[in-house]
Amino acid sequence: MSETIDSVPLTAEQIGGLREKHYNATIIERIDSHAELSRFRIRPDKAFPDFVPGQYVTLGLGNWEPRVAGAQAENLAVGKQSKVVQRAYSISCPMLDDAGNLAAVNSIDYLEFYVTLVRQSDSPDKAAPALTPRLFCQNAGDRLLIGKRIVGHYTLGPSVKPDETVLLLGTGTGEAPHNAMVTELLANNHRGRILNVTCVRNRKDLAYTTQHDQLMQAFPQYRYLAVTTRDPENLDSNHPHYVGKQYIQELFVSGRLAELADDPLDPKRTHVFLCGNPAMIGYVPPGTEPPVNPGMLPLLKHAGFQDAHDYHGPGSIRFEKYW
Repeated sequence: MSETIDSVPLTAEQIGGLREKHYNATIIERIDSHAELSRFRIRPDKAFPDFVPGQYVTLGLGNWEPRVAGAQAENLAVGKQSKVVQRAYSISCPMLDDAGNLAAVNSIDYLEFYVTLVRQSDSPDKAAPALTPRLFCQNAGDRLLIGKRIVGHYTLGPSVKPDETVLLLGTGTGEAPHNAMVTELLANNHRGRILNVTCVRNRKDLAYTTQHDQLMQAFPQYRYLAVTTRDPENLDSNHPHYVGKQYIQELFVSGRLAELADDPLDPKRTHVFLCGNPAMIGYVPPGTEPPVNPGMLPLLKHAGFQDAHDYHGPGSIRFEKYW
């Protein structure tokens, strides 16, 4: 059924009343990496109780808010103009405060989110993206909605022992929960290796490089590895530093990931966390054909890891899909 455009505009007074009714948090800082990648620091009106790194919460904005130029055209059904659209986002963290001290999620009075602007849906039969085209019109001082509860099971858990290796594999903004986990581990004096690997299209899509560099200088057990797929050295075979497209799966199978990490990634002492693009994660629902290019789940299992829901010791795999 086609949507009917809600053509009756709301008045400024109506919009003000809707914001007052629904919004319960304020953007205190927006840090742009580029036009389509930002970190939003948001302070709720009421403080949340302590939560666990890796969890998520919803953000919401009213359909009455403006959308960025160039976003896919949106049709609002009758009566939807006064509604709030919400989406879930993993909570990141600044990692370091202005003085260079660790800034774990429960040591600060705001929540940080690492967000990519989505201008278009990935299929012509899908509705236009609703939240990020509105969020990217917001700035410090603007109001929005934060969900009532921080939830989620994609967490470190008590099974990670102080001397064990933690391998965090993410793509794009899937780095967000891993940053929160890293900071928590370091704040709790984790002695084992912490390996945080992120795959992005371009180096410009890395928003926390400075913080990671500082952490590696301060904590020898921590290593951050960022690989790309669309920069010149990935695409131009004549580039003096040509490496081809670097995907986490290929780096793992070839042994290059263990070499770069300077760690054998032994299942007997390594916990693995996967977050981001489903193609990287490689979860295949029962009854469906596996893809030609497998993701990390089958590759890790072949290497001796396991994703059993009732096992969380060394050699375990936990994953969180972003879409």
